[in-house]
Amino acid sequence: MAGIYWLISKVMLFWHTVWDAILPDHRVLSTNWQWVLAIVFLVITVRIVLFPIFVKQIKSQRAMQAIQPKMKELQEKHKGDRETLQKEVMKLYQEEKVNPLMGCLPMFLQIPVFIGLLHVLRHLRPGMSETGMQLYGWSKAEFLSAVDARLFDAPIVAKFSSSAAELMEINASSTTVKIVAAILVALMITTTYLTQRQMIKKTGWNTDPQQRMIQKFMLYGIPFFTLTSGWYFPIGVIIYWVTNNAITLAQQYWVLHKYPPPASATTNTVPFKSGGTAKVAESKPSGFAALFSRAKEEAATQRANGKGAVKATGGKATGAKATGAQATDSAANGTPSRAPRPGAKPINPKKGGAAKRQSG
Repeated sequence: MAGIYWLISKVMLFWHTVWDAILPDHRVLSTNWQWVLAIVFLVITVRIVLFPIFVKQIKSQRAMQAIQPKMKELQEKHKGDRETLQKEVMKLYQEEKVNPLMGCLPMFLQIPVFIGLLHVLRHLRPGMSETGMQLYGWSKAEFLSAVDARLFDAPIVAKFSSSAAELMEINASSTTVKIVAAILVALMITTTYLTQRQMIKKTGWNTDPQQRMIQKFMLYGIPFFTLTSGWYFPIGVIIYWVTNNAITLAQQYWVLHKYPPPASATTNTVPFKSGGTAKVAESKPSGFAALFSRAKEEAATQRANGKGAVKATGGKATGAKATGAQATDSAANGTPSRAPRPGAKPINPKKGGAAKRQSG
């Protein structure tokens, strides 16, 4: 890791030299902007170097989204046979020329940079020997300048959790450090959440329970991790994280609008709704729901046919009266009344209706 520490230091020192030649050599708004911008442009340098890999990552993600229907078919076909499923999935990756690890490669490559910057900033502390100051390619003057560098009067090497003794060594106010660090941690949490929300809002929630759980972890779990760990990061590292998130938001916005996800990628997703539940697309009923629906349709058809039969008789009231009489007789005899069949002629009470009642 010593090589990474040396490389991170050299990039920071290069950009500090550039901005030191452009900006006045004194603090503006209690901030040494030369060192703050050196960290910002460290991020920009890393992202430029990784941009070709980022493009490959996007292509890999699009390819993975495009083969999701085939993946689902394989899962259904080889359900319960994990060994065969893994072989078929690997065969599918080879046929479609998809590398699932490419989607995580840019993030993995940025981890050493993050760890390297964290180590370098922790190395910048007062009381270091001259040999220690010159470690990783620093000169004594550059080392002392970086130790004294501040953002709104809070040293970039200080942490929210720094003790009073540590802050006294660098002549820093505990209140100022905690306020600046807390604001930066809040920005770090917000931008981390927004980068994940931006992607899910465009592609939608996955209907697969496992994939949806991963999405929720990325959306809520990682911001929670930044909340718990941000108190122990130097202010310079948090500046790096917030800048990296801002660039990620801009890159994702450009990619998602210029190269939207394929249509097949949204077949197994539901829309993202913040603070509510997403509505799943309506589907045809099945099982008991289908039988119930069909029975309702047949009943509605019979009622429509019955109304048509009444209209066909010229709208006479005899049919209605007969039906009423039948209902009364049935109630008197204790038998349930039956509605006339669609199209049947109404019973005339003068021709046998009375006789039937007498015989009953």
